[in-house]
Amino acid sequence: MAPSADGYRTAPTNAGPDIPWWKEPTKDQWYAFIAAWLGWTLDAFDFTVFLLIMHPIAETFHVSMTAVTFVFTITLWMRLIGATTSGWVGDRMGRKAPLMIAILGYSLCNFAAGLSPTFLFLFCARAALGLFMGAEWPAGAALAMETWPQRSRGLMAGVLQGSWGLGFLLSFAIYGLFFNEIGWRGMLLVGVLPAFAVLYVRFFVKEPEVWVQNRNIQRTQKREVRAPLFSIFKRGMILNTLNCCWFMASGFVLYYSINVLFVTHLQVDLKLSPAAIGEIGVPANLIVFLASLSWGWVADRYGRKVAQILPALIAIPLAPLYLLTGNFTLIWWAFVIQGAFGSGGFASQAPSYLSERFPTEVRATAAGFCYHQGAVWGGLTAPILAYLATTLHYGYVIPMLVGTIGAALSFALAIALGPETRGKELVADVVIA
Repeated sequence: MAPSADGYRTAPTNAGPDIPWWKEPTKDQWYAFIAAWLGWTLDAFDFTVFLLIMHPIAETFHVSMTAVTFVFTITLWMRLIGATTSGWVGDRMGRKAPLMIAILGYSLCNFAAGLSPTFLFLFCARAALGLFMGAEWPAGAALAMETWPQRSRGLMAGVLQGSWGLGFLLSFAIYGLFFNEIGWRGMLLVGVLPAFAVLYVRFFVKEPEVWVQNRNIQRTQKREVRAPLFSIFKRGMILNTLNCCWFMASGFVLYYSINVLFVTHLQVDLKLSPAAIGEIGVPANLIVFLASLSWGWVADRYGRKVAQILPALIAIPLAPLYLLTGNFTLIWWAFVIQGAFGSGGFASQAPSYLSERFPTEVRATAAGFCYHQGAVWGGLTAPILAYLATTLHYGYVIPMLVGTIGAALSFALAIALGPETRGKELVADVVIA
């Protein structure tokens, strides 16, 4: 089959080998996917642990909650720089090196944050962590999606993206079980452990064949793409890029409207203990992971768009159920169910959808930039919500509710206006040069 203008071939949606999908990948393909999975899951733990300890940090350093939320903001903003740099390195030099650097970097930065003598030191350590966090996603997503067979790419994208919930679950579990003993510093110090995953990537993972072939074609035909970030804003691709930026920005605002100050709301407004908060957060994030698998199956069966639009819309009526009540049981059920929709389900196809919308020679750069410019907008969510809640005295509930509804509608509209990419086969052909 000849490649299309955007650099991938269309595979028949009813085609596929007679063997079960899980037997189709080779050993090397499994190794690559596990590497990306480890990087993303451990990345999630090192980042989300901060969301559970913002109030204790504010008390330790005698600063306002708005000031602490700016630590969260700078972490997300720095992700864009890290992602763009990592994407360029990944497109030019391979997916493995930036992935290893990212994992080692965010692990050491979290450890340093746990030793912070001052609030400024903590701010700087978490800012540096953002660089390496951003670097992980484009390298890991490109590695996993380029390596994995087309037939089950949507499902495995759900496994990969949904594993953010496993990292958040681990944060909640450690918080609920050990916070009273180890405090917020101990929770950050634990974040150095992911560094050992670098050894696995170094010795077991190979570069994706499609990337290797693409680089060879670029060199032999003298068509090297030396500035992939500028290429995705060229005529013929800019509208695609802007649409991806739109839905990712909306997605980040949606996720953090739900999650960034929810624990603070439970701590400050409802006076819940760490154990009670962990009792909500652990199952909610387990559902994030399991639901992402389910939406991944939907994406492979019915399309990428429906698997993203439906959960975003269902998130809207769920939000009032856990925000406009003080009943623990109702909060537990509604927030846990929200894990299947607004906390994770809508984002399950980010790795596959972004990978399928850009050609190989700019894939890591494009996916990293579009994904993490969304983090810039997501980074504004926490201080804006905190300002409305504390300075303007709206409380935490109403700002979170408005943010959730508005972002969910924006996300659904952006996806609806984008193309369907189900059945696209990633190929090595050079499209931009």
